[in-house]
Amino acid sequence: MNRVVLAATTALVLTAAGFAAAQPASRTGPQQVAPPPAPQGTAAPASGADQRMQQLEDFRSTGANLEMQTIPQTGPRADQIRRNLQKIHLPPGFKIDLYAIVPDARHMAIGPNLGVVYVGTRKTNVYAVTDRTRARVADEVKLFAPSVQFKVPNGVCMSRDGILYVIEQNRILDFPAAEFFYESPDTAVEVVVPQGKLIPPSEQSFNHSARVCSIGPDNKLYVALGQPYNVPPKSKLDLYNQWGMGGIVRMDRDGGNREVFARGVRNSVGIDFDPKSGDLWFTDNQVDGMGDDQPPGELNHATAPGQNFGFPWFGGGHTRTKEYASETPPADVVFPVVEEVAHAADLGMHFYRGGMFPDKYRGAIFSAQHGSWNRIKPVGARVMVTFVNPDGTANGSEPFAEGWLNDETGEYSGRPVDVNQLADGSLLVSDDYVGAIYRISYEGPR
Repeated sequence: MNRVVLAATTALVLTAAGFAAAQPASRTGPQQVAPPPAPQGTAAPASGADQRMQQLEDFRSTGANLEMQTIPQTGPRADQIRRNLQKIHLPPGFKIDLYAIVPDARHMAIGPNLGVVYVGTRKTNVYAVTDRTRARVADEVKLFAPSVQFKVPNGVCMSRDGILYVIEQNRILDFPAAEFFYESPDTAVEVVVPQGKLIPPSEQSFNHSARVCSIGPDNKLYVALGQPYNVPPKSKLDLYNQWGMGGIVRMDRDGGNREVFARGVRNSVGIDFDPKSGDLWFTDNQVDGMGDDQPPGELNHATAPGQNFGFPWFGGGHTRTKEYASETPPADVVFPVVEEVAHAADLGMHFYRGGMFPDKYRGAIFSAQHGSWNRIKPVGARVMVTFVNPDGTANGSEPFAEGWLNDETGEYSGRPVDVNQLADGSLLVSDDYVGAIYRISYEGPR
């Protein structure tokens, strides 16, 4: 692909990225992924969205309205959210506040210089949240890159050199200098994985299509690819193994050298790397319809590429699925480090790297439980903390922030999705039910 040099005070080199075809997968170790064959026949005329993408890739204006949509941050709704937050229980010395109102707020990425918080959704928008005064509350929330037509841009992650990656249902884009261009509707953008090449188009689904991503210590892009079924039919397993669906794939940041890093993962919506060991940890949502109390949710630890985490032979933890009960599971299944409460919907997670919280939290995992949908007695809707032992094990998770679920009525007043960290060491928690981001800070003794 071409390389474009962008002058913006200093030169920024942008690498236009395409999806690199690789060899078919083997059965062990990381698996190379082969994209589907190119469609035959006459190409269809470019759509308006395609034309705008080409204009942006060529650094040309799309003519978009410079008056960008912003989200009001004050008023009765914000006041009621703050009143609801008074019911949230935290350890002594911690407090929680409303950071921003962000519709459908899902996963978050934070810019390394300006601290802009980019927020994905399961709809068609990505938002940019700005705290210009450093008052630790948003001054402005507006659409990010409205010239781009997104589809389920749930997964956002930021590289250490300031490139924002957006993982859609079936495409990956990157936005170089995202903190420089975000003030405009037109942004520098590159296609990392083209539409229809992240998963087979035949497998696109409304279910389990909220992707997540992270940049690993190896400077590669890691993406979790949920498979669409509660439990997939056996006829799908070869296809899914080849593509890494029901697993985690990794690739160069330009989309090349794609391989399957982990398989046996039903639908992970939370991944992060241990800053000490560099190992990948991830949550996984497990099989529905097996009762209120089984199977458990999972917090997993990948110590090497090519590991299998048991799905679909296991529905969660050591619980076998009825669909594969007569099948012999792989001999090398890696079981979860922590079995979470069944159906709490463990989503985003983050290793705490800050200095604001007491020392015992350094290196701990904060994770969001979205809350159950199919339990007679609902559970979840809280932020958990997991303390990791020096040997990479953990003794379980415990509630850190809870109170969004009314135990008497079963009603939710919030559903946490993701956890991330501001430069000052405070935590951000997104909530797609309320459409908000909360900030948790510490003011107690050290």
